[in-house]
Amino acid sequence: MNPLDAALGEHRSALVESLLVAALVTGGVTLASTFAPEKHVATAVGFIFLSATWVLVWRRDDTVVEKSGLSFGGLVLPGKIDFARAFRSAAVALAWALGFAAFTFAPFYFGWHWWWHPAMKFAIDVKPLSLANDAAGQLLMIALPEESFYRGYLQSRLDEVFVSRWNLAGASVTPSIVITSAIFALGHLATVHDPSRLAVFFPSLVFGWLRARTKGVGASILFHAFCNIFSELLGRGFGLY
Repeated sequence: MNPLDAALGEHRSALVESLLVAALVTGGVTLASTFAPEKHVATAVGFIFLSATWVLVWRRDDTVVEKSGLSFGGLVLPGKIDFARAFRSAAVALAWALGFAAFTFAPFYFGWHWWWHPAMKFAIDVKPLSLANDAAGQLLMIALPEESFYRGYLQSRLDEVFVSRWNLAGASVTPSIVITSAIFALGHLATVHDPSRLAVFFPSLVFGWLRARTKGVGASILFHAFCNIFSELLGRGFGLY
């Protein structure tokens, strides 16, 4: 087999594997959302995402984990932990997430308000412990599992399908960001049959860009969690949910 045929075979293999895995995982989380007790749905769905990521990435060689952006500053790699590296990685991820939150949350608020047309004025009684619990749930049970799978595994694997790459505001990107975001949106629609769920396609593009720009998933995990928390606070404050 000549090198060109071998390369084409690898691209096809990456495409087939990633789409098949995405279909299986989407089917799994759909079943979990349908049949698991309501209070255990988030746990069941998160377990499926993390299990798939472990099988496909974390149990493999360190180079695969690093390439997928899932080393978390070396915390999940075997051997002695480099705390300085882990701290730098966390600080960079937090800085990117906070920066995007500061830039996007104001226009998101006005867009959200225009879409939902809330009838009542904003009013919410924020209890620190309750807020901390909700924030931890959004971070550990939703953002971490979803970003590890979609951005860590799926986007990284789809990157291997495409030869051409483009520079987008400092990030080396491929169509994998768009494909992953489409699958991400369809997965949300499959679990909750509401067309408005497809809107997650757009923040997913930002999550994908952050993954490409920072070469890790930490920033996308944090920004994903911030977005969910902000949206939840708006919904509660305006009495919609």
